[in-house]
Amino acid sequence: MNDPLANALSNIWNAEKVGKKECIISPSSIFIEDTLKILKSHNYIKDFKVVEGAKKKDLVISLSGKINKCTVIKPRYNVKLSDYEKFEKRYLPGKDFGIIIVSTSKGMMTHIESKDKKLGGRLIAYCY
Repeated sequence: MNDPLANALSNIWNAEKVGKKECIISPSSIFIEDTLKILKSHNYIKDFKVVEGAKKKDLVISLSGKINKCTVIKPRYNVKLSDYEKFEKRYLPGKDFGIIIVSTSKGMMTHIESKDKKLGGRLIAYCY
C-alpha cells in the first residue's frame, strides 16, 4: 500500500456513499488519527476508536452521513499564506463550504485555522 491515508479516506467516503453507520480502517497511524480528529471536530464523523489487535491497530469510525466528498490531495503541494484562496477555489465547491487539511509546523489543522495563525504548510486532504 503506497498511501494509507488515501486508502482510509477512500474507505470512509465509500461507506458514506452506501449509507453505512460504521467503517473499519486498517492499518492505523498517528497521521490518520490526527486527520480523523480534525474531521471529528468539524462534525464530518461522529467518533472513532482505536482497537488493539494481536499484531496491529485498527480504527473503528462511526459515520454521521455528512460527507459529500473526502479525499487526499496529490501531490502534496506546499502552500504559502497568500496561496490559500487559489487552492480553496480548486478543491472546495464554494466559499466557506468544506475544509482543507494542512500539515504545518504547528501540527495538523484546517486551512481556516492556518490562515488565522498566519502559517503555511503542505496540503494533505479536503472534505466537504
